[in-house]
Amino acid sequence: MLAHVKYPAASFNVRLVLLILSKQYRILVVDAGNSRVKWALHDSGSFVEESVCAHEDLDRLDQAWAKVAYPDAVVVANVAGKAIGDRLAQRCERWGRTPVWVKAQMRQCGVTNGYSEPGQLGPDRWAALIGANALSVGNCIVVCMGTATTIDALTDQGEFLGGMILPGIELMHVLLKENTAKLGSERGKPVQFPRSTPDAITSGANWATCGAIDFLHAQMLKAGYHDISVVATGGAAPAFVNLYERPVLLRERLVLEGLVCIGNSGRQ
Repeated sequence: MLAHVKYPAASFNVRLVLLILSKQYRILVVDAGNSRVKWALHDSGSFVEESVCAHEDLDRLDQAWAKVAYPDAVVVANVAGKAIGDRLAQRCERWGRTPVWVKAQMRQCGVTNGYSEPGQLGPDRWAALIGANALSVGNCIVVCMGTATTIDALTDQGEFLGGMILPGIELMHVLLKENTAKLGSERGKPVQFPRSTPDAITSGANWATCGAIDFLHAQMLKAGYHDISVVATGGAAPAFVNLYERPVLLRERLVLEGLVCIGNSGRQ
C-alpha cells in the first residue's frame, strides 16, 4: 500500500509558485492613446511582437493580431474613448479574451495613488507610474509625451505625489495655428534666442515643457526629495530628450511595461 505523504503547507505553496512561474504566460498589452494605438505581446519575460497604428488605420490590427500567438491575458489602457474601446474589445473576441480595462487604483503594483479621487487619474499615466516604479530608479519625474504631455512626481517609495497635464509639443503648434490669424504651421528649431516666428513657436513649445519639468523638480526638492531622475516616454520623447539639460532615461515602452506589471499581478 502506498503511504500517504502530507506535505507542509509552505512546501506546497513553493511548488505551486514554481509551477506558475515555469508556465509561459503571454500578455497582450495595448496603449490606446488620443491619436494612435500602440500594442505589444509580452512572452516569458520579454516583448516579442509590437506595433503602432493611427486610429484611422485601426483595421490594420485585424491583420497583425491574426498572427499573434494566443494570449493568456489582454490588458488595455484606453484614453481614446468608448468607440475605440469597443473596436478593441471586438478584435479580442478571436481569442475568447475579455480585456482587462486598466483603471487607476488607490494602490497597485507597489504604487500609491496621491489623487484625491484615484479613479480620475488616466490609465496610461497610472501604467507609466507603475512601469517607472518597477525600474527602481528612486525619486523620479515621469514624463509622457504624446498628444498631451503629462509630468508626474513619483517617490522612491512608490508614492505618486501628483502631476501636471499640458498640451503636447505638436499640439501647441496646432493650437497656435488654428487660433491665431498670422501664425503658420511651419516648424522651426528650438534655439536660445529665436529670431524667426517658426523658431519662436517651436522654442516656446519645447522650453515651456522643459520649464514645467523643472518646476516639478524644484517642488520635489522643496518637499525633501533628492536625487531625482527624469524618465520619459511617448512619441515626442526621443527628440525632446536631447534638448533637456538634465539626464533623461528614455523608456519607449514605459506604459506597456506598466501594463505587463498589472497583467502579471492578476495572474491566477
